[in-house]
Amino acid sequence: MDQKIVAITGAFGILGSAVSDHFADLGWKVARIDYAPAPKDEEGYFGGLDLTNQEIAEAAWQKVLAEIGKPNALVNIAGGFVWEKLSDGGPGTWERMFRMNTLTAVTMCKVALDTLAGQPGAAIVNIGAGAAANADAGMGAYAASKAGVARLTESLAAELAGKDVTVNAILPTIIDTPTNRADMPDADFSSWVQPREIARVIAFLASDEARAITGASIPVSRGTA
Repeated sequence: MDQKIVAITGAFGILGSAVSDHFADLGWKVARIDYAPAPKDEEGYFGGLDLTNQEIAEAAWQKVLAEIGKPNALVNIAGGFVWEKLSDGGPGTWERMFRMNTLTAVTMCKVALDTLAGQPGAAIVNIGAGAAANADAGMGAYAASKAGVARLTESLAAELAGKDVTVNAILPTIIDTPTNRADMPDADFSSWVQPREIARVIAFLASDEARAITGASIPVSRGTA
């Protein structure tokens, strides 16, 4: 059988690296895409790409097709987080969160649609957030942008109902990363979700075993440290 290919955005960060490495360990060929500069000058690393820009996203996808091949799966991890009360911020933060979390997923889904629709057993997996369902103080902009990812997931799954493409999202709670530990040093880290566990859930949703699942937003909330 031909080697499967996955394109992963936000692939140079802690979570993106864990997901990319997990797919590689499973035998997939990985196209790693990110806004940050590529950490390695190697095949499969595509850096310095502003995926909020439709033309740049399209060019990035065409480069993946030319250098890596036609992906069987797209994983949208690119995004960011800001904790800010409305009294301390305003529309600028909301726009920034929308662009980083929602628009990057929209543009990449858009440019990947034709390719994925032509691949048997294709999958899109988006990264939402558990906080999107119930935003606490300071979480409004972030939660709203991740709620947009959930609605994109549901709507796109319905659009592709007649195609062999599944579209799902995962909803992590706090992810155990060095940045989150530094920001919340007094928290119980054992309750936080490990990047490797998120990677396993994403890989399952991209696998043949998950073909009956589409349009779902799946909580990933159990710490396994």
